[in-house]
Amino acid sequence: MRTVSKSLKTPAWLPALLLLAACEGDGLLPPSGSVVGTWGTRDAGFIVSDTSAHVHIGCTYGDVHQAITLDAQGRFDVPGLYNIKAFPIDLGVFHPARFIGAVDGSRLVLTIVLTDTTASFGPVTLIYGREPTMAVCPICRVPGAMGRRR
Repeated sequence: MRTVSKSLKTPAWLPALLLLAACEGDGLLPPSGSVVGTWGTRDAGFIVSDTSAHVHIGCTYGDVHQAITLDAQGRFDVPGLYNIKAFPIDLGVFHPARFIGAVDGSRLVLTIVLTDTTASFGPVTLIYGREPTMAVCPICRVPGAMGRRR
């Protein structure tokens, strides 16, 4: 007669699976109360420094020229400039905009609202620590870099 052991052993593959799940971005958390860092997803990216930020949503982009601070609920609403016709030919036309977002753990939901038109972009959900990937549109990794390329 065969007996079955009742001891619980951790499957050898479980640690690898947990590590893989952490690599998807959910394992990284931004510094408490901060949005500084790289936030990305497919066709969107938000690169934030202590003094400015740069965002791409599809073939559009814009910049914030100040620090972004979160309120007690993890939200922010800051002014900036946004270029809605950046690809295939960047005409360099920037619109005044509001960059509105909320951080929940490793996720940031971002919406750009132009203040001189009725246009808006997003909301997009970005993951902290994930490199943005763009399909056909170029992406720059430094705030203000697109404007300096002209």
